[in-house]
Amino acid sequence: MSDRTLLLAGNWKMNHDHLEAISSVQKLAWALEDAKLDDSACEVVVIPPFTDIRSVQTLVQGDKLWLKYGAQDVSQHAPGAHTGEIAASFLSRLGCSYVVIGHSERRADNHETNETVAAKLRAAVEAELTPIVCVGESLQQRQDRTHIDFTLGQLDESLAGFTADELDGLVIAYEPVWAIGTGETATAADAAEMATAIRARIGEKFGTGLAESTRILYGGSVKTANVAEIVASADVDGALVGGASLSGPDFAALCKAAVAK
Repeated sequence: MSDRTLLLAGNWKMNHDHLEAISSVQKLAWALEDAKLDDSACEVVVIPPFTDIRSVQTLVQGDKLWLKYGAQDVSQHAPGAHTGEIAASFLSRLGCSYVVIGHSERRADNHETNETVAAKLRAAVEAELTPIVCVGESLQQRQDRTHIDFTLGQLDESLAGFTADELDGLVIAYEPVWAIGTGETATAADAAEMATAIRARIGEKFGTGLAESTRILYGGSVKTANVAEIVASADVDGALVGGASLSGPDFAALCKAAVAK
């Protein structure tokens, strides 16, 4: 049995303005309380748009909620003349615990490379934010049976130049691109296969200590109906949840199902 705490992170993507964010977090907190869930059972994180973070911070800190929150992206640059960018230090000052780096939508829409991901990871680590680094293959790569080599290649390049100590607390999210927002979900066996391969590669590159402490999430059309089976694998430590996290009660139900695995 792993000592790694189950992590359930809700990526809202470009959904909810700051008023909707307050309502969603309030409803999530109430639903988690009704479900009798707390931080002894799992870690629950909301990842709202940048414009919502201050409102979420005020609610979480003011009401002393046990939820954590983070950001969907971060700049690789230090504060300065970089219009439209958000520095890691800004997120840290807002009380963010986590930051998602290298999501497939960022890689596709904004042409982010593995080298960009590594640079953003460096900024996050220096600001003492816990990174959730995303990796995953396309449908063609899955069909060609090159999915493991491709995903491990992404992992290698995204973590290039780091030491094990610098990556303490690292979270990896395996998100097969073909399963994100499509309703298609990798099977529990698919998720377990990749999580095991990722953990083994981290062990090869950084040692067994980091391999054993790194939490590996699955993301891609995760729902209340399938989350328990997905996280049942010894190497899958939670989920990066998209659409199913937008409703507070629905996300709480998903968290309850994951804990009850």
